[in-house]
Amino acid sequence: MRGLFNLAAVFFLGCSAAFAQSTANDPLAAPHVFTCDQTTAKTVPNGSISCPIVRGTLATGETIAVHESTQPAGAVPNPAHRIQHSELIVVREGTLEFLHDGIAERAGPGSVIYVAFGTLHSVKNVGNGPVQYVVIQIGGDTKK
Repeated sequence: MRGLFNLAAVFFLGCSAAFAQSTANDPLAAPHVFTCDQTTAKTVPNGSISCPIVRGTLATGETIAVHESTQPAGAVPNPAHRIQHSELIVVREGTLEFLHDGIAERAGPGSVIYVAFGTLHSVKNVGNGPVQYVVIQIGGDTKK
């Protein structure tokens, strides 16, 4: 019995150490408020600004990456690209045109765009002012 107890104690300590290490290395291991102020935004050639917010792994195993983007009016959109993850795009301000599978859909403030794994797509500001949106990437290649 003593051997079993010692084995259980070693297992528990090992799990505790692994949990402590994963908490220290993964920002999503514990509750927290994330803002763009905590990271460095970058301006891309078309004048859009992208701000990484958080990247990590949920306790349920899915990888997550979140960033906020602002596209000025008249900006040339990024070329259509195929993603290897699922994506939700939440429009905060302005109007986006979501191009996918030969279809163009418009999304205004409060709209949520779902981009399925493997979808060839692009988003374009079709309004008179800037468009601001938050991208939530789930699973797949979000560790890049």
